[in-house]
Amino acid sequence: MRFENMNFKLFWCTSLLALLCINAQAQVTGGQFSFEYLRLSNSPHVSALGGINVAHPGADVSLAMQNPALMRPELHNNLSLNYNNFYADISNANLAYGYFLPKLNTAFALGVQYMNYGNFAATDEVGNTIGNFKANDYTLSLAASRQYREHWRYGATLKFAQSSLADWKASALLADIGVCYEDTANLLTIGAVAKNMGGMINKYTPGSAAEPLPFDLQLGISKRFKHLPLRLFGTVHHLYEWDIRYDNAADNNTNKVFGTSDTTQSNHFADKLFRHFIFGGELTIAKRLTVTVAYNHLRRRELSVDSKRGATGYSFGGNINLNKFQVYYARSYYSIAGPYNEFGLNIQLNKLFGGGPVWKATYPKWEE
Repeated sequence: MRFENMNFKLFWCTSLLALLCINAQAQVTGGQFSFEYLRLSNSPHVSALGGINVAHPGADVSLAMQNPALMRPELHNNLSLNYNNFYADISNANLAYGYFLPKLNTAFALGVQYMNYGNFAATDEVGNTIGNFKANDYTLSLAASRQYREHWRYGATLKFAQSSLADWKASALLADIGVCYEDTANLLTIGAVAKNMGGMINKYTPGSAAEPLPFDLQLGISKRFKHLPLRLFGTVHHLYEWDIRYDNAADNNTNKVFGTSDTTQSNHFADKLFRHFIFGGELTIAKRLTVTVAYNHLRRRELSVDSKRGATGYSFGGNINLNKFQVYYARSYYSIAGPYNEFGLNIQLNKLFGGGPVWKATYPKWEE
C-alpha cells in the first residue's frame, strides 16, 4: 500500500509540475499550433461522442487514446482499426491495441494515427509546374495505466509525432497525463486529462523559434442508469483559458452618442461558456445495438454560417456488438458542406485466436 501511495503522489506531483510549465495564454483555438491533427478524433466511436471524451468506460480501446487512465484489464487484446476518407480526399487511419500484464499490474495501449493529405503540384515563382510533392502526418503512442485502490486509475501516454510537407519535416515528443474515478455503485465515471504536453525535437525551419503545440486540459463525466440502458455524458475542454471565441468584427455593436461612434463588443457570456462543452447520450438496444448522439457547441459556432446552420455541431453514430467483433459508424456534421462518415472495427483477439492463458485471459468490466 505504501508503494501505491508513493506512485499516486508522484503522479500528481508530475502532473502539477507539467501544468505549471505550460504557457496558458489565451489563443484562438484553431490554426495557432503545429500538429493540429492531434485534436482530431481517433475513431468513429469518439467522433460519435462529439470528437472528445475522457470519461467513457466503454469496452473500446480507442477511448484509451483520449485518456490513458481509461486503459484497463478489460481491454486486454482489444484491437481497434479504422481507415476513412476525411474532407478533400484526405486519408485518415487509426489503430489502437491494448494488453494487460498481470505481473506488472499495468495495462498498456499502443496507438497509431496517420493522415495522408495526398499529392500537390509544385510550381515556380510564375506558376509553371516543376513537379509534385506529398504531405502527411503520423503519431506513435504508448500508454500505460494502473489502478489505485478501488475507484481510481491513473495513466500516461508518450507520443512521437512527425509531420512532412515536401522537403520540410518536423517532429515532437509529447505526453498525456490522465486520471479517472469510477463510482461503481452509482455507475458514475469522472475523467481528467492534460493533453499534448511536450516540445519540438526537429523544427520545420532550423534556427527559428519552436512552434507551439496543441495543449489542452479536459474534464469529463458520464452517468449510466441502473434500470435504463442509457448513458449521458458531458465533456469540458480548453479549461486553461476562458474566452475561446473567434474575434469576429460582425459581433461588434456601434452606438452613436452625441454625434460620435463608440464600437464595443457584446459580452456573449453564455456563448463563451458553452463553447467549452460537449453533451450527448448513448442508448443501448437489446444489448447488441448502441445509438449515440452528441452536440459540440464550439464546432457549431465556428464552422456554421448564420444564414444556414443546418446540423453543424451535431454528431450521430452507432455500433453493433457481434461478440468477437464490434462495428462502429459515425456521422459528424462539421459544416453545411456535408457530413463526415466513418466506419471502424473492434476485434476481441483473445476470443478470435487461440493461445496461452495470458493471451486468452478475460477480465470483468470495471463497472461490474
